[in-house]
Amino acid sequence: MKKNHDKEKKKLLDRIPHPLALLFFIVVAAAILTYIIPSGSYERETIDGTNRTVPDSFEYVENNPVGIMDLFTAIPEGFREMADIVFITFAAAMMFGLLEKTGMLENTVGTLVRKVGLKRRFLIVAIMTFVYGFFGMFVGLENNIALIPIAVLLSVSIGGDAVLGAGIGIGGVLVGFGLSPFNPYTLGVGHRIAEMPLYSGWVLRSILVIVVLSLLAYYNIRYFKKILQDQKHSLAHGIDTQDMKLSQPLESYRMRKKDIAMLLVVIAGFVLMLTGIFMNDWYINEVAAIFLMIGITCGIIAGMNANQIAEAFSKALEPSALAAILIGVAMATQVVMNQGNISDTIAHGLVSVMEGLPTTLAAVFMTISQSIINIFIPSGSGQALVTLPIMIPVGDMLDITRQTTILAFQIGDGITNIFSPTLGGLMAMLGLCKVPYGRWIRYIFPFVIMALVVSWIALVISHLIGWGGPI
Repeated sequence: MKKNHDKEKKKLLDRIPHPLALLFFIVVAAAILTYIIPSGSYERETIDGTNRTVPDSFEYVENNPVGIMDLFTAIPEGFREMADIVFITFAAAMMFGLLEKTGMLENTVGTLVRKVGLKRRFLIVAIMTFVYGFFGMFVGLENNIALIPIAVLLSVSIGGDAVLGAGIGIGGVLVGFGLSPFNPYTLGVGHRIAEMPLYSGWVLRSILVIVVLSLLAYYNIRYFKKILQDQKHSLAHGIDTQDMKLSQPLESYRMRKKDIAMLLVVIAGFVLMLTGIFMNDWYINEVAAIFLMIGITCGIIAGMNANQIAEAFSKALEPSALAAILIGVAMATQVVMNQGNISDTIAHGLVSVMEGLPTTLAAVFMTISQSIINIFIPSGSGQALVTLPIMIPVGDMLDITRQTTILAFQIGDGITNIFSPTLGGLMAMLGLCKVPYGRWIRYIFPFVIMALVVSWIALVISHLIGWGGPI
């Protein structure tokens, strides 16, 4: 019976299309929707240099269905709009490809595991899940793309697999970023729209993100124990991780002088990156430049000449090409919906449903509606500017505090990011991990359900206590 059940699971997994095909189907579906859903638009107003939706200004406009040519030109347009994300994916791949070529990454991870000991590998999984979570909270999403391969290398070195590495790195970053009490793209924009103190309500949000990260750490460890007991439970069968395995016995690993020098360069580069992000408003282009500088400097320390560095960069770009393509195609969905003028119509329809619900259910439905919108508008700040100017007045009318409304938005956007195929950053990370999208869904979706339940409990509590204060 169990064998038949496993076969059924495998068949279901095999039915999930290749991520490129899946994204193209979503783009086509969005184009078809422009023939079904009436075009509509809210008025926009510019406040403090930011373009926001005007509540109660929705009106239907002339339909503008997307044709075949528009459908296919949306893909290069998506690439154009996501050019910085595409390049930071390339820059991260080049940097880590070079560090891998020099042997520095393998020696560093091997030495770390040797010193900590395999007996403490479950502790390593828990700690690293939180480390990546904190990076997500304070550094952001795209800025952490370069760190994801380290999680896979560490996972494989302690007896795990690529899927566990993705759970640690991608899961940690996305949970931390999505539920962060200091996220400038969703929470910061939301608080400005709601005219509330920036990052107020941080205590409840901090408790929520720590609880969900703890749940993720437990989830990762549970999977790790399963595959240690029996490899047939692994979801990484067929994933080539030969270049992510330790090539020597664990006790033989030592840090060479040039490994230490390169590690110091990497640490200095990331300190400079964090300083720039927090002090000088650096964003994706500056971070990508730091990755390139780290890679070139480490190549020089390793004694490589210009041709060898270029060859290492070129080879590293090969596996990241698909990830870059997925980012552009993912953005094409939003381009198509904007061309057809149906994004505002969908938002208006979801908000109209919410207005007729009891207040507690309305708060929960806010997260569901935001999750749906997130598939079509993957930009967190973009969603905030479209939906929060509408949802906040509706929440006021239903006696839902603005802090709770913004939390509902944050949960709907943040939790959906963990599995949304239209989120370019997720697709880039999966590409660098070599984990197919279908395997990721099979691994992470039960956790997503658990995270939603915990988040909904927090949301209901926030509504019942009338949460709206500065902490």
